[in-house]
Amino acid sequence: MGEVAIMHSEPLQFECNDIKHMTEKEMYPPESNAQHLPGEESSPSTDPENINDLREKGYMEYGCQHYRRRCRIRAPCCNEIFDCRHCHNEAKNDINIDQKHRHDIPRHQVKLVICSLCGTEQEVQQNCINCGVCMGKYFCGTCKLFDDDISKQQYHCSGCGICRTGGSENFFHCFKCGCCFSTLLKNSHPCVEGAMHHDCPVCFEYLFESRNDVTVMPCGHTIHKSCLNEMREHFQYTCPLCSKSVCDMSKVWEKFDIEIAATPMPEPYQNKMVWILCNDCGKTSHVQFHFVAQKCLNCKSYNTRQTRG
Repeated sequence: MGEVAIMHSEPLQFECNDIKHMTEKEMYPPESNAQHLPGEESSPSTDPENINDLREKGYMEYGCQHYRRRCRIRAPCCNEIFDCRHCHNEAKNDINIDQKHRHDIPRHQVKLVICSLCGTEQEVQQNCINCGVCMGKYFCGTCKLFDDDISKQQYHCSGCGICRTGGSENFFHCFKCGCCFSTLLKNSHPCVEGAMHHDCPVCFEYLFESRNDVTVMPCGHTIHKSCLNEMREHFQYTCPLCSKSVCDMSKVWEKFDIEIAATPMPEPYQNKMVWILCNDCGKTSHVQFHFVAQKCLNCKSYNTRQTRG
């Protein structure tokens, strides 16, 4: 996502009238004091359908590039108003900001929100205390998260302590790794303590709170899915952290066999022996030196490094 250099002082709106052009009666329909006889229609303010219409007002019309929501937050760290925590973090960590003043918002400490429809500042809650509008179809009081786009299938993970997307039925929390994984990996993923509590080894974004898809490599280390794909586009097939292969390389090793067989070594090097360490299995081998690559005697991988001449 691009960096945000300025703070959004007004909510982003799409195809809707600005709140300042609405009359008071339009914003807050007057309640009727008339007594209704049995069989008569109730007041609009107490009609469940009207209440529901009021709560749905402005649905998917407000928010920012990160969330569709009908409120803004007051940051407890700097007392400024932003559309969401990501807007705050992008603005406050911009390259033009003095490094001493850069910071992230403590999301769980947010206490005040501002309704995007009526502008009322209030304590964190799902429905506005003034105009009654629902400020987010999905609401988490722990994370102070509002989002009208519930197609993301948000859920709060008590193990992670934050909200995740994708549906709780599709993920499980691994307490050793300290994060959520797809249920498809429940019995097959290699456990690495704090697997996602570090930066992506390619783009250096903190993975635990990243909004981008994260994948687990065979070695157990985690990385952005997009970053892994970019590595493959540049013919990088090893983990940036431990150098283990990130995919099945057996077909490539077969081509290496053919290449080495077709490339005889010069006479001074024909009997040269070296020690190698395999990045895939961790075993050491004493093998014949070759300019192309050295093959591990244990797992037959060419993902090796020379340790001694």
